[in-house]
Amino acid sequence: MEVILLQDVEHVGLKGDVVDVKRGYARNFLLPRRLAEPATPGRLEHVRRIEADRARHEARSAEHAAEIAELLGKTVLRFEVKSGPTGSLFGSVTPTDISEELWRTRKIRVDRRKIDVDAIKRIGRYEIPIHVYEGVTAEVKTLVVPEGGELPPEEELAAMEAAEAAEAAAEEEAAAEESAALDEVLAEIDAEEAAEVEAAEVGAAEGAEPGDTEPGDESATTA
Repeated sequence: MEVILLQDVEHVGLKGDVVDVKRGYARNFLLPRRLAEPATPGRLEHVRRIEADRARHEARSAEHAAEIAELLGKTVLRFEVKSGPTGSLFGSVTPTDISEELWRTRKIRVDRRKIDVDAIKRIGRYEIPIHVYEGVTAEVKTLVVPEGGELPPEEELAAMEAAEAAEAAAEEEAAAEESAALDEVLAEIDAEEAAEVEAAEVGAAEGAEPGDTEPGDESATTA
């Protein structure tokens, strides 16, 4: 079943892509969550018109690319996002978000696949490399700001990231210690069970007398 993605979907595609997926996956996951819509002829034509319009603003030559790169170098993008006390985002800023913001603010068409950054998951100041054209690159300043606030100084950002890393390391260490303690308990249980089995076997062997015979064992009868 062909659908048009309304959001980036990991291992499926990026927003605006037309992809072919299993019907059950579309009906039970993508469509109910509004991650995609059916690729009807009308919607496909609409997507093609948008792409054609944006393509006219894409770099068509090295000279045109140089002009776009110069404009990108003067651009500062700003994303206000929900974040936690240590600066981690409740979500992420993706290459698709950057591409759409460049189009919205500058009417510059940049292929999302040419934006050289993984999903941003922390507040901060970023320099995003963009491959504008063959041999032509630019960096776009990008501010990822806590919703309703401003970015703290770099020293504070570094301290927040270090605090989060320390917290994660402590949680990992605690989990490792808990796992080791559980392994030790299980080992003790196994040892106790083995000792009980061994004791039972020894007791059974000591309780057997030399003259004891099994019922029906005629070789032990006397003449």
